[in-house]
Amino acid sequence: MGQYNFDQIIDRTHTKSLKYDFAVKRGKPADVLPFWVADMDFEVPPELKPILLDRVNHGVFGYTESDDEYFDVLKNWFSTRFNWTPDRKWLVKTPGVVFALAMAVRAFTKEGEGVLINQPVYYPFSMVIDDNDRRLINVPLIKGEEKYTIDFEGIERAIVEENVTLFLLCNPHNPVGRVWTEDELKRLGDICIKHNVLIVSDEIHADFVWKGHTHKVFADLGESYAEHCIVCTAPSKTFNLAGMKTSNIVIHNKELQKKWKDYVNGSLSMDGASALGMTAMIAAYTEGEEWLEQLKDYLDGRITKEEYYNQAEPFYTEYANTYENPLFHKCFMDKVPDACLLYIDEPGLTPEIKESRFHEALQEAYVTLEKL
Repeated sequence: MGQYNFDQIIDRTHTKSLKYDFAVKRGKPADVLPFWVADMDFEVPPELKPILLDRVNHGVFGYTESDDEYFDVLKNWFSTRFNWTPDRKWLVKTPGVVFALAMAVRAFTKEGEGVLINQPVYYPFSMVIDDNDRRLINVPLIKGEEKYTIDFEGIERAIVEENVTLFLLCNPHNPVGRVWTEDELKRLGDICIKHNVLIVSDEIHADFVWKGHTHKVFADLGESYAEHCIVCTAPSKTFNLAGMKTSNIVIHNKELQKKWKDYVNGSLSMDGASALGMTAMIAAYTEGEEWLEQLKDYLDGRITKEEYYNQAEPFYTEYANTYENPLFHKCFMDKVPDACLLYIDEPGLTPEIKESRFHEALQEAYVTLEKL
């Protein structure tokens, strides 16, 4: 057991929470249980709270800007965790990654041009295309038996046929969970460079890559790839700081950066940063690493079979005993608990295989029930 209590349930109602207090206005039942990836229900690392309170107690919230400390903390996080060292002159700040995606669409494409995505993907990807009168070009991911893969041939064909000028890449991918390999990213990059397509790489979930996998920052693939991409990052998903509205966008190419600043800062006057957002980011990247590692272990669900049986066996026994026929009881108790254990600690199996085996076990139990 770690030092943080991730089992604590926190009532978020009456806090202006979008997913709780505004559920009805968004067409959901009042008692809906929101399964959001973008907004966790864990409390932020406790180390952050006194730092934020100290800033609040100062009592003045005037215009603010990032300084050397801000960038040094950001650079250290990426260099130590991803072996990538961004340059300060590449950095621009935005109030969010989705905002950055929308600004990229508006700054680097024209109305009627094609913007490519790979569905299923985080819904704002299509929203920022449709809302800005660009043509949404979808080349779906290929669903295999064990994992999703990229349709490279389909992407290149769509780029040529649909006048695609920008590609919104989700890296790692939300929601299918793929961590794209370096070879996959390079192949994508080669296609886009060949056809002069700008890649905007949303890497906000990079901190949640599990053990055994390695996140590769797209801009770190090589100079030519860095010149043809924009990398979007933020501490919001990692540390549950979405409401702080602070994201860091990395633009290596000088011409692209000038075009971005001319549009976003010049046309929209969106320069500057949030005082509390910057404070939260510095605190999170400085003090929150141990909390993050313990959170990942918690989310990974690594409990032993003995622990699982102790918790789940009474439930399975009670359910199986509702059917008096001993054949069903034996089938259910033999198959279903072990199938559920695949989710817990069976190494080397993909989530798709685990799910398939789980449903096979359930189906066998229910077929037995139908025959009784």
